[in-house]
Amino acid sequence: MGILFALTAMFSWGLGDFLIQKSARKFGDWIALFYITAFSSIVLFPFIYKDLINSLNGHSILLFTAGFVILVAALLDFEALRVGKISIIEPIYALEIMVVVFLSTFIAREQLSFMQIFLVALSMLGIVLLTTKSFSHFKGIRLEKGIWYAIFGTICMGSANFLFGIGARETNPLIINWFTSIFIATIASVYLVYNSKFKEVAKDFKENKRLIFNVSFFDNLAWVTFSFATLYIPIAVATSISEGYIAFASFLGLIFNKEKLRYHQVLGFFISFISIILISIITE
Repeated sequence: MGILFALTAMFSWGLGDFLIQKSARKFGDWIALFYITAFSSIVLFPFIYKDLINSLNGHSILLFTAGFVILVAALLDFEALRVGKISIIEPIYALEIMVVVFLSTFIAREQLSFMQIFLVALSMLGIVLLTTKSFSHFKGIRLEKGIWYAIFGTICMGSANFLFGIGARETNPLIINWFTSIFIATIASVYLVYNSKFKEVAKDFKENKRLIFNVSFFDNLAWVTFSFATLYIPIAVATSISEGYIAFASFLGLIFNKEKLRYHQVLGFFISFISIILISIITE
């Protein structure tokens, strides 16, 4: 079941990121973030309200921490991509697998076999190759704009994945997703009202219902299925499999955007694809 959930998260994130890019360009980062989290807050509430009080009483610190960390991660990611070159920023994001492996090993005390560790590392290598358009870009990496946003964003997103896994186990997968969504939706609402942009939400929703529904559905489906996956398999393995969405997103880009990959990117695609298949087979 864990592998099935992780694979569902992978495909959902692939579609979700493809749609997030369109949404962010059309509505702006904060409005897109509000749509996604407001959708989750409304849809998941009927399934969690009975358990909400008990979860808040026993795990409020964990829930608030997860909400804060993923909000910071999202803002750092957006800022890194806004000011930096995507050819340098994207490969850094693949390193969030390393963050999850570190946290799950030393804090959650999860034990991975040698083969699992090897395949997780291989998957990360494949993703780095796939997302790196040219290695010559890294010559001036220390001076590159957005590099520190990307580094700290990667640490925060890896931490968010870990906290979602722990939160799913301590409460349940729907509680952790609903709480972080309502937390971010509230912050986004305050920001939009403060900047007199909230009136744009209704206008954009009226004109782009289909896009808003699709991006909200697939992004939230990814987080929910990832959270369920961590109930059955190690968090590091679930993250490694679900991170394959980068390869899937590249596949979508090839088909719909007519993008071309270089030879090392094609190699990275196959490395990540094969390693994900193998880790899915050997993980019980």
